[in-house]
Amino acid sequence: MDPLTLLDDWLTTAPLRSSSRIEYQREVTRWLTWCATQRPPVDPYDCGIEHVAAWAGGFLTEQLDGRPFDGPDALAHVAEHHRAAALTHDRRITALTQFYEACKDRGAIRLVPDLTMLRSGVDRDATPPRRLTPEERSVMLYVVGMWGPERARHYRRDRLIAFLLLEGLRPAEVARIDMRHLYDLQDGRWEVRAPDYEYENVGKKHVLEPLTGAALKEYLPHRIKPEDGVHTLITVQGGRPIDSGYPNLIIRQMTATHPLLAERTPPVTADTLSHTGFWDTPAGA
Repeated sequence: MDPLTLLDDWLTTAPLRSSSRIEYQREVTRWLTWCATQRPPVDPYDCGIEHVAAWAGGFLTEQLDGRPFDGPDALAHVAEHHRAAALTHDRRITALTQFYEACKDRGAIRLVPDLTMLRSGVDRDATPPRRLTPEERSVMLYVVGMWGPERARHYRRDRLIAFLLLEGLRPAEVARIDMRHLYDLQDGRWEVRAPDYEYENVGKKHVLEPLTGAALKEYLPHRIKPEDGVHTLITVQGGRPIDSGYPNLIIRQMTATHPLLAERTPPVTADTLSHTGFWDTPAGA
């Protein structure tokens, strides 16, 4: 299907607010026009993050204050000194992410490009984390369940991180869960602890929900072999432990796949999930 036709078809049926529909139409049309006017033209169905960066960077020339748009430092500068421009930029990236989700759903592409690194990360709202509503939590569980090998190589690890956050563990605790304090209770539940950095305190005991236990059991055979001396449950390439910011990166990637979560203000963060919980519906949620 022609990209512009697919865009119109998607926006006709997408569960978006009218203001978002107008904004998405404008931004994706700009992107498709940019692709068509390059020499040689860029195939929007077969493009890389470098193409999106070249397009998006053109809107930030003034805000970059002479810096090249070449990575996280440039985005951090825009976020620090030009917050409004950073928010607009992030909405632009969200529009493209949602468009490519629609392309995948309609069979035009096989994988959705991961544009996470092109987000400035500036909070859309400075208020403290707000719990997900019951509807948002249901969508979050759906998104986590749909996160599979077509999304990420280590999708089992990503899903486990999301479930651990919903257990009420904070991002730093998720990063510190220790294999030496991991106990199978033989009833679908597991007990875990997250020691402090000096290992002077083994941390609070957490008994995981069966849903998290199932995700943990699925993850363990695929855990990246740790470096010598590394005992954290969650490991990354090279066998290193994750840092406390990694869970937030994963949650941003996941929530970008659904408009209800992608457009939420304040945004869904790892802390938001930690404050939400699995099943309870806190007063004032």
